[in-house]
Amino acid sequence: MGAEYLRQTLTRASAVLFDFDGPVCDVFAGLPAPRVAETLRRQAAVLGPALNAKLAETEDPMEVLRLTYEANSELGLQVERALTTAELEAVAVAGDPVAGAVEALEAAQAAGRRVAIVSNNSAECVHAFLTRHALNDHVREVVGRAADRPDLMKPHPHSLLRAAELLEVGPSECVLIGDSLTDIQAAHLASGTAIGYANKPNKRAAFVEAGAEAVTEDMKAIADAMR
Repeated sequence: MGAEYLRQTLTRASAVLFDFDGPVCDVFAGLPAPRVAETLRRQAAVLGPALNAKLAETEDPMEVLRLTYEANSELGLQVERALTTAELEAVAVAGDPVAGAVEALEAAQAAGRRVAIVSNNSAECVHAFLTRHALNDHVREVVGRAADRPDLMKPHPHSLLRAAELLEVGPSECVLIGDSLTDIQAAHLASGTAIGYANKPNKRAAFVEAGAEAVTEDMKAIADAMR
């Protein structure tokens, strides 16, 4: 799964979709995810010991949100608002874009591809980060977490299908660049293709096993392939 697979996958796509947390921004670099998850857990604690036991098993804020919604949708909405606030705080201290991400966005745009970000993070925090780093002109559409519908987060294909609709291309014409198995799954459920961004050593094999059309360990390789 070298450069040729990467080039072929990108060449066939009319639109390039970027996951946000990982390929573009290390969202919780400055405000660690476990700390955010703990804050959200405290809000959900009123639902009792059964949920608390489940929540104690995760340090992922998105999973805290999902589990809370499953238990109580009204409280889930409160947790979602708190998560969005935390995400906005996090991207303000997340530092620069991921190495090679800006080059990848620029190369996709220069190659005539339609570019969108599809994320389980809130659209608000994505827009805030893009504005902070003067990247708004590099991205045509942003599809973030659907309000009050955590069940539509990836691996559900909702955000990819919505991005394809906004970009006016067919879902099969889209390639998603993501750093998690849920990204690969969502891309395939949407009838698109997937490039796994293996930003940790154990991810490459997992992406290959999941059927990713290409895998890269360097976002700059996306730019090189597009050129």
